[in-house]
Amino acid sequence: MPRRQDWIIGGIICASVLLVLLLFLGAFSVLLKGKGPAIPKGKKVALVEVKGTILNSKSVVRKLRKHSRDGSILALVLRVESPGGSVAACQEIYEEVRRLRRSGMKIVASMGNIATSGGYYVAVAADTIVANPGTVTGSIGVIAQLANTEGLLRKLGIRFETVKSGRYKDIGSPFKKMTTEERQLLQGVIDDAYDQFVDAVVSERGLSREDVLKVADGRIFTGRQALTYGLVDLLGGYQDAIDLAGEMAGIGKDPPVIKEKERPNLFELLFGSITALPMLYYLLQGF
Repeated sequence: MPRRQDWIIGGIICASVLLVLLLFLGAFSVLLKGKGPAIPKGKKVALVEVKGTILNSKSVVRKLRKHSRDGSILALVLRVESPGGSVAACQEIYEEVRRLRRSGMKIVASMGNIATSGGYYVAVAADTIVANPGTVTGSIGVIAQLANTEGLLRKLGIRFETVKSGRYKDIGSPFKKMTTEERQLLQGVIDDAYDQFVDAVVSERGLSREDVLKVADGRIFTGRQALTYGLVDLLGGYQDAIDLAGEMAGIGKDPPVIKEKERPNLFELLFGSITALPMLYYLLQGF
């Protein structure tokens, strides 16, 4: 009799788990296939978000190009909520925003909680940058951090044997100490990427190179501080940026706004975006 009860209880538990799973998958399917808000007719402003660590530009660039082909979109708000990312990915977004701006579309960058380093890089391509007074921005610079596990591996009795085709092929390897020559080589790469960043700020912000170099040492600013250095144009929030974009495009304040519907994947629904972690780190530093 007890064995029969165990089977019944086990069956009920399995059925319950299966039911919950089916309900979850059904809800997930609706999220993916459900219709978004109705697309406003007539002249409008597009909204494109740059969120989290910028490691891949593909999604943002695709949205920018899609909006560039829509003749009813006269302005675009680039909402930046990012601590930065890889140099190349940020440059690809920056160049696409510049291309869109040169085509005649008005671009307003709206900074949220954080728009530092690569997040600031993509924002400077806009016609106008709007930041909240407490936005964390700046951090103009480039960094590379490489782990050295040689000491730990030695204690564990592990040693790696390397076969390579050139002297510097294993540069940055975590299994050995970096040589002076390797450090100089990597410093040259960092310095060149840094110069490209500074060049972009000088070109887009209308500042002298001397003035940019005074603040381009990796330090961060509040939005209000950034305004005094000419790194942003106005203080305001998201709606202020929308209104400004509408006015710049001749549509007026509170214009119709179109935003492509996001399609979250299963991992994001269950665990959230892991790119929020670097943002959390920055936000906890006194903000």
